[in-house]
Formats: sequence, structure tokens, C-alpha cells
Amino acid sequence: MTLTPQASGIELRVGYGGAVYPAEEIARGAAYELFSADEAPGFEWSPRPGPALPWRKFVHVTEVGAVHGAAEPAEEPEAPLLVPLHRDRGWAYVHQLSQQPGAAGDPTLTAVRASAVVRRGTRMVKVLSAQQLAGYMRGWLPHGYCYREHDVAHLRTPGALAVLRGDGGGGGDDVAYVLRWRAADPVDYDVPAGAAHRGLLAMPPRDRLGPPVLGTGFVPSNAQLIPEFLTRDCADLPMPANATLIAYTAEGVEVVLYSYQAEQRGWLRMVGPQWRHLLTAVPGLSPDQEYLPTGDTPRSTQLVGGYAGTDYEAVADLPGGFRVLAMTRAARYPVESVARRLRYARWRDVPCLVLREEAGWLRLRLCRPNPDAVVGTGSQCQERGVYETWAPGAEVTDDQVVDVPYAL
Repeated sequence: MTLTPQASGIELRVGYGGAVYPAEEIARGAAYELFSADEAPGFEWSPRPGPALPWRKFVHVTEVGAVHGAAEPAEEPEAPLLVPLHRDRGWAYVHQLSQQPGAAGDPTLTAVRASAVVRRGTRMVKVLSAQQLAGYMRGWLPHGYCYREHDVAHLRTPGALAVLRGDGGGGGDDVAYVLRWRAADPVDYDVPAGAAHRGLLAMPPRDRLGPPVLGTGFVPSNAQLIPEFLTRDCADLPMPANATLIAYTAEGVEVVLYSYQAEQRGWLRMVGPQWRHLLTAVPGLSPDQEYLPTGDTPRSTQLVGGYAGTDYEAVADLPGGFRVLAMTRAARYPVESVARRLRYARWRDVPCLVLREEAGWLRLRLCRPNPDAVVGTGSQCQERGVYETWAPGAEVTDDQVVDVPYAL
């Protein structure tokens, strides 16, 4: 939870807009919550009852000046988004380019987008609706459009996070849900820009959910410059150990709801009784349930690790590394090699991922959606950029299991 400086005992002060404010660090210094006793430009009245400093503002680290009283970072910070300085080409110019699909190949925009990188252990986030949260608690895996936590740490309320939703919902909810996990390897992520992703740019509004895909690698927004990522080929990623499901309240409070326990294949409840009302909108979920297993859900992908010449199911336990997935601690060996295993196929000459198989039918997800492929396969949009359909197994060709190796 976010506390006022007086309650936390931290004497952190941050320069912003020519003044210095008491502040609280967010996401290990990726953003700050500034506090003020008096109204200041851009500050809002704090909804928390009885604060000593009643005005507050969430700001990204790139917006602040000097930071006084910050502790040494416990881990290497993420690479910031870098904008080349130029008298005529500042932030406003780059932001304008980022919102124009025709500017996807602009050298300045390309250089800015290339500065946002995913490394092993980068914290990634995906904003969810209540229905999507229920899906992940029943066994869905990370997939589709997502973001580095570092780039969006200043978005702390449901209204602010609405710009990142991919289900077509708005920002009028009292609570926003987020899945947060650590990236296992950069090879799992793609920048949604360039020729390979042009099909989504041509998708008519009737065939999509959420905001349009611009093809510049940035989120459609009139106020934010946020780089977006897409899981490669829209594939599911294995759920790493200690991934979390989080709620953000209208007051800007972060509440960790559940933590993923890899060995038990389920979500362990972390939230106390005072926050369980945040789960009332989630369909099919009892807020009093301590543990939610997902082990019976068919999995479209898994990590495979090599140890002593034998392949085992593995788990990403970052930042520590990869190990054998085992219930007993003595058997959790660090693996000597690791790869993500998934299944590809083609149907009606469209490349797809095979998600699961039921009674001779295959559930497919399009790797590179475009209007012709969507119409030809009868695919339905599940969320922004993600299209799925059912196909008779007998009609599918090039069905194969592929291992995507990670460098150790």
C-alpha cells in the first residue's frame, strides 16, 4: 500500500516543476507519489481520509529532478525510454509521431522505441478486466499485449490504467486488476511494429476489441508515451513462480491479491479481510477462498529444462534462474538448459498456435492476424490483437511441437 511520508517514516523528497515535495517511491524508483500541503498545478485532492498533506500527484521518474533521501536500489534498474534532445524535436514531437501509423519507420521514433528493452527478470504487467482476472485464476497464461512495469508505474488508478486495457472496457470501474510477472527471456517478446504486424492496422473496428494498433510500438494515447510489447506470435508464456494478481483502487492503493505457487499450480490468496471487497466483481470467485488450483487446465506451453541428460518440466524462478519443477526442495535442481515448448500448425494456409485439443477439434490462435485470415478462419477477437477459432483436427496441416531455447 502507499503511505504518506509521515506514516512511513521515510524522508524522501523529489524535485518537480521547480519545487521540492515529500514523496513516496513506487516500483523501486520507476515513479513517485508527490504530496503537497497546498494546491499545485497538476495535483489532485487526495481521496484518503485525513491526510496531513492533502494534495497528491503520481509522476514518472523521467518527469522529476533531483531525488533526495532515496535508498540504494536492490537490483539493476530497467533501461529508461530515451528521447534524443533537439531544439525542434522534443517530447511533444515524438509523442505526435508515436500516434501516427504512417510514422512507424521514422528514424527518431525508431531510436526512441529501441531504447525500451526487455531483459531477463524485467517486471511485465497486463491490465485485466474482472472477467479476465477470473480467467487467469482458472489457468490462463500471460499472452498478448503487455508493458514493462517501469514504463507504467505512474498509472495507479483505474482511470489512469484504462489506457492499457485491451478488452474494450472503459475506465469507470472502482478497481483495476493487473497481472505482474518477470520476463523469462527477451526472445518471448516482440515489438508490435513493422511489416509483420501491419495486418492489425487494417483490421476494421467491427473485428477488434480495445484501442487500435498503431504499428509504431506505442500505446494509443493523447497524454502518454508508453512502449508496448506483444508476446511473440501472440503465444502463451509459462507462468513464472511468484507472479502476482494485483488490484489498484480509486485512491491509488496497490493491493496484492494472489501470488502464483508454481509447484502447487495455483494461486495463494495474499489479501486480508479489509480488501476482499475488491474481488466481489470477479465472476465465479469466492473472496474467502484461500487457494485456487489450476492444475487441471490444459496448458498450451511449458518450460522444459535439461538436467543430467534428461528433460524435465521447469519453472522460471527469477531473478534466481530456472529450476526443475518439483514439490520437494531437494529435487529443485538448477537446469543446465531450458526452452519454451509450444505447438504450431496451419489451417487454411494461416499460421496458428494450437492452444488445446478437444474431441478431434483444435483451439487455434492466429500468429499474425490480418483481415483476410480472420475472415477465412472465422476467428473471433478475444482481446486486443488476439484472435482465436476452432478447427477440425483433420483439416490442420504442419502440426508440430517447437522448442524455443533460452540462452543460459
